[in-house]
Amino acid sequence: MAVLGAICFGLVIGWITYRTLRRGEGAVGLSDLAAVLAAVGGGVATALAGEPDVFGAYAVGLAVGFFGCLVVATLMPGSKWLDG
Repeated sequence: MAVLGAICFGLVIGWITYRTLRRGEGAVGLSDLAAVLAAVGGGVATALAGEPDVFGAYAVGLAVGFFGCLVVATLMPGSKWLDG
């Protein structure tokens, strides 16, 4: 679970960072930075719990929620989620 969690955590952080840097409209906002910091902060907090499975479960849940929202947003007509 810890290894799968680490992979999912890396995918989510990588995707958020990629989208932040690739964005064509306007400058990077504080909310973009806050999203990355919140995800990393949650990972640090669960890692400090001392149980690798806790971090793994957090990261898998983060990835499922994040990419689930991505799928729903891209299926919606007129969605601009992937524009940039």
